[in-house]
Amino acid sequence: MNVADPAALVARYARNLPRYTSYPTAAQFTDAVGPDDARDWLRAVPAGDALSLYLHVPFCDTLCRFCGCNTAVLRSADARAAYAALLIEELRRVTEQLGAGHPVSHLQWGGGTPTTLPVGTLRQVMQTIRNSFTLLPDAEISIEIDPRHLPAQYPAVLHELGFNRASLGVQDIDPTVQEACGRIQSLEQTRTCIDALRGAGIRAINIDLIYGLPRQSVRGVRDTATAIAALSPDRLAVFGYAHVPWKQKRQNLMPTGELPDAIARFEQRAAINDALCAAGYLPVGLDHYSHHADPMGIAARNGTLHRNFQGYTTDPATTLIGVGASAISSFPQGMTQNAVSAAAYARLMGETPDRLPVVRGVRRTDDDRVRAELIERLMCDMEIDLGAFIARHGLRAGYFSDDMRKLSGLETDGFVIISGQRLHVTEAGRAFLRHVAAAFDHHLEMDMPQRHASGI
Repeated sequence: MNVADPAALVARYARNLPRYTSYPTAAQFTDAVGPDDARDWLRAVPAGDALSLYLHVPFCDTLCRFCGCNTAVLRSADARAAYAALLIEELRRVTEQLGAGHPVSHLQWGGGTPTTLPVGTLRQVMQTIRNSFTLLPDAEISIEIDPRHLPAQYPAVLHELGFNRASLGVQDIDPTVQEACGRIQSLEQTRTCIDALRGAGIRAINIDLIYGLPRQSVRGVRDTATAIAALSPDRLAVFGYAHVPWKQKRQNLMPTGELPDAIARFEQRAAINDALCAAGYLPVGLDHYSHHADPMGIAARNGTLHRNFQGYTTDPATTLIGVGASAISSFPQGMTQNAVSAAAYARLMGETPDRLPVVRGVRRTDDDRVRAELIERLMCDMEIDLGAFIARHGLRAGYFSDDMRKLSGLETDGFVIISGQRLHVTEAGRAFLRHVAAAFDHHLEMDMPQRHASGI
């Protein structure tokens, strides 16, 4: 296929697909998995195994109309402190099953906007974590930040509490796009926030950008990428806007008639990629960019990159424990998710003293585990030696033959190269990594397409 013909490309590949931050994906979660499974899987984590922690804070000072996250506006400091108390209680319940002192190699606070928590309550939760786990000396401790609403004292507090990476939402710097999305954020606000964080000793900065928003143009997203690259963040995540109004009604508040079509989305993605590569960034997997010296860039080059519910990560832990409303945990045996809304989460936490607030999840079969590893390596490395993979797992010859046949169109179009048992995704095929992964997804045919966002 001629990639210069985006209309033909869209006609061929426009479909809704998972982002493959897990396998099976969250679309397979049901209430057949619950708190008893979570308890058993926590108890099965081997002593001494390093794990990841994720804490979710579902509150913001203002809501962005494009946002698909589980968050709401909550202005009461007392209510935010009460939520933090629930995080502390859930950590206690987790530790009761897991055992105290497990090493933690990666700790991330996400949301919402975690810095909406009062400073004192953040201190309490971090102290609970340090009392319950052993944070490794080289652990990445990260927090998501809204540059528009960062209290002046927060950067110094974050450094004091051990945070060493901050992730800032930017999305787009064009005022017309910002007005459509309900997120007014000047470039100067972003620069000031980065300077404050770096000045406080938090040197590692991530920035999120989005394409496919109302009123965005190829020129506009290129200008945004160029301006943000000039601020020298260590990593960037570049996401295609996921229009899922059946899940988040707030998205209908945008001028949805001005959303770019699939052709424009493809062109916008390419423009951002060109701008970031020109600025010296290394493309990582599907949608990340990294300085070459950043640990993520190093991991991408040496084949040790990983992928989980937070996206691409350098963390090799096989267990991720999610704490808070809607948080997802991942174990070798399967995955669990807590009650989604803050109210439902609080209700479950209050019902029984030791109950974990899990409401759904999925068990992994042996086939799921094999495919999860295969999909992760494809999403991270863009290639795999299936012969060696099959031999390492003791699978029968031809285990993936039917899946490989699904790649014939991608091969014809130059997006993958198949040589014997070796599968390589070309640079032109990077944008279609989700399509490649989908060929190995045995659950996808049973999914309803509206459960996922556009694959382009």
